Amino acid sequence: MARTLIAAGTTHQAATRLPGLAVALLVAATATGLGLLLPVVGGPVFAIVLGVLAATLIRPLRAKTLAPGYAVASKTVLQLSIVVLGTGLSLQQVVHVGVSSLPVMVGTLAVALGGAWLLGKLLKVGTDTKTLIGVGTGICGASAIAATTAVIKPKDTEVAYAIGTIFTFNIAAVLLFPPLGHLLGLSPHAFGLWAGTAVNDTSSVVAAAYAYGGDAGPYAVVVKLTRSLMIIPIVIALAFLKARREDAKEQREVHLPWHRIVPLFLIGFVVAAATDTAGLIPDSWHPVLSTLGTFLITTALAGIGLSLRFADMRKAGARPLLLGGLLWIAVAASSLGLQALTS
Repeated sequence: MARTLIAAGTTHQAATRLPGLAVALLVAATATGLGLLLPVVGGPVFAIVLGVLAATLIRPLRAKTLAPGYAVASKTVLQLSIVVLGTGLSLQQVVHVGVSSLPVMVGTLAVALGGAWLLGKLLKVGTDTKTLIGVGTGICGASAIAATTAVIKPKDTEVAYAIGTIFTFNIAAVLLFPPLGHLLGLSPHAFGLWAGTAVNDTSSVVAAAYAYGGDAGPYAVVVKLTRSLMIIPIVIALAFLKARREDAKEQREVHLPWHRIVPLFLIGFVVAAATDTAGLIPDSWHPVLSTLGTFLITTALAGIGLSLRFADMRKAGARPLLLGGLLWIAVAASSLGLQALTS
């Protein structure tokens, strides 16, 4: 009897979630097609934009019955995407980059996170918004925002602002970095390190570095993948702070079990990366897994977009965009400065 009730409950939950999830998948598929046409923009950005537009213009898509499915897309699918993307991060690549590039990566990350905290406070940007913009600028754009979202659980409007901000300065970097690099006389190696540490999303790093020429492209990609591993300590730290804050808020004794400090999806991410490092994932699988991981992130952002309302987004004003712009300039400048200091 109990098993029958559990099975019935599970079936009911699936039935309530499938319609909204199906809409998110449809939006994600459309966004993926547009992303192939305009890879500099990318499917994830198209997904959140299309999601917002669809929910705004098509009234039935705002139905409460679709909300559970949107939630599955924006939370469960989001966490799954991070695990799948871990299969593309071989730990051997970190070693190959060399110790010489680590000061630049760590330094730019410190500038991004420290700047987000200080400038965000001065601009009166919300805590979660400035955190998302900081990790997006300092680590790896949409992927870092996705991983952070799964831990701190911000409002959908805050995620949208962070994604929009990162997208804006990705486009600016693709257009401005190559001519600036030539103007500064950077070698392909130096430009690859600059692009790999100062441009956000991987697609934009590839676009800027390969446009520069020489071996800038391959080197920038390796730097970018190594930089992406910074997600691990940052997400663990954020999970710890969030759990501690929640315990203090509820006036209970601070007790932090491991699963609150280290989310399961992050363990999956590390296991996936270790599996790839051990050579257990065939090379022929990598393109498929990369495409799958990107599509899952696209689906998650579609779910977030479908849950958004323009009225909520207008409340934040232009301050998040200003914060993103200032951080982008600070990280780009510090990357060049650190390269000069460390030769």
